[in-house]
Amino acid sequence: MNKNLFPVEKMCQVFKVSQSAYYSWNNGDSSIRKNQEKCLLELIEIIYAKSHKTYGSPRIFSELKAEQISVSRSKVARIMKKHSIRSVHAKKFKVTTDSKHKHPVAENILDRNFHADHKGEKWVSDITYIQTKEGWLYLTSIMDLYDRKVIGWAMSKGMKASETVVPAWEMATTNRPIMNDLIFHSDRGVQYACTEFTDQLKNPLITQSMSRKGNCWDNAVAESFFKSLKKECVYRNKYLTRNEAKLSVFQWIETWYNTNRRHSSLGNKSIKEFEKSINNHNLAA
Repeated sequence: MNKNLFPVEKMCQVFKVSQSAYYSWNNGDSSIRKNQEKCLLELIEIIYAKSHKTYGSPRIFSELKAEQISVSRSKVARIMKKHSIRSVHAKKFKVTTDSKHKHPVAENILDRNFHADHKGEKWVSDITYIQTKEGWLYLTSIMDLYDRKVIGWAMSKGMKASETVVPAWEMATTNRPIMNDLIFHSDRGVQYACTEFTDQLKNPLITQSMSRKGNCWDNAVAESFFKSLKKECVYRNKYLTRNEAKLSVFQWIETWYNTNRRHSSLGNKSIKEFEKSINNHNLAA
């Protein structure tokens, strides 16, 4: 193993361990072999805590690999199993969709094809609720399927389109102006079907798409985002006020989900790493 490949000082700084602990782990001497697992366990626990206790062995292995720590995925899995380190599962949460309305409903154009070849090709959106002592806080999100980035969101006290999907749409189109054909997919909720919102989509480049009635799998990626949010952020807090919840959710989206969190759909890369790899590929082409 070529130790020059490892930015030891940087790695130790990132994981907040001493360089002597690292060399003890990295040294193959049988006299200190028993310390190797201890050091690796410490690194695993740091990454696990950083992920809000949500990473399993595949993502922890990817994080170690990104920091150029030479270890097999199977060894990471064994250590995690031995020490009862496992991903925290999400609780179930109810759907907020109100599809009992008389507005026109769009066809399911997306048809569960959640792959996109470029930015601005396919966006998905949904609305969920967050409980606070002050009352419900409603979160509307819009995600670009290309890189799984949440490009627009709105948090509101009420459920009107003017409070939910309209401001989320305005943020999304500001962050990523529509330049090419776009499929915008959501459920059949009244907020997405009402004239107040469909007027926003009157652009020849935009095609609206909606899930089939009562079929959550048609919008699975948006549902998955909310499950991650609830598991990694909301269920770990008891919010006294809506403003407290807003700050917590904002920080989770901006400083974790949209930047450092590893996504299986991106090959266990973070969005930041994915963007960098695409940019490097384009420069090399």
